[in-house]
Amino acid sequence: MAKSNKPIVWGLFAAGGTVTAFVIPALVLLTLLPALGVVPELLAYDNLRAFAGHWLGKLVLFAIIFLSLWHAAHRLRVTLHDFGVRADLLVAIAVYLAAATGSLAAAYYLLRL
Repeated sequence: MAKSNKPIVWGLFAAGGTVTAFVIPALVLLTLLPALGVVPELLAYDNLRAFAGHWLGKLVLFAIIFLSLWHAAHRLRVTLHDFGVRADLLVAIAVYLAAATGSLAAAYYLLRL
């Protein structure tokens, strides 16, 4: 029986969906508060910079970005297939390459902090 890469892709998709559903709305709310002029002490720039500069903060932020990108890539692949785009190999290469590029860019910028 031939081995399949589907468990890897589906695992990333499921984890990314969970992270995207639970964490991203909270992050949007927390970033909207300072934009609206309501800045609790926890969301002060120095505190957020310290969080993003710590190795654990970098790891958490990278995991959120990585999983969300891979979830979006797989969802886009399936959606394009549902819309009738049958060039699955080309679509898979394009969307997963975009997710990998975004993941590498996130890692690069997080490491520069």
